[in-house]
Amino acid sequence: KCKQFQGYLEKSGVLDTMTKVFITLSEEPEKPNSALDFLKHHLGAATPENPEIKLLHLDLAEMKEKYEALTEENKNLKTKLTQYELPQEKCAE
Repeated sequence: KCKQFQGYLEKSGVLDTMTKVFITLSEEPEKPNSALDFLKHHLGAATPENPEIKLLHLDLAEMKEKYEALTEENKNLKTKLTQYELPQEKCAE
């Protein structure tokens, strides 16, 4: 059973992926505080990207563009508004 399991891990690419991550960790000049977090991060990056994640990345990029456009519009509107506001001294009279 052990040989079968080892064969399964080899065929599925698990051994190769784990070996690459361990090599990457061993080559790090400054070892991370948490080797486990390092492994989790690199194993997550090694998996093929889920189509749902790609859609979320596209949505995020789109939302960032909208945010920047709205921020710029807000800035322009504030500038226009200051042109039409009465100075505070005249309002107090």
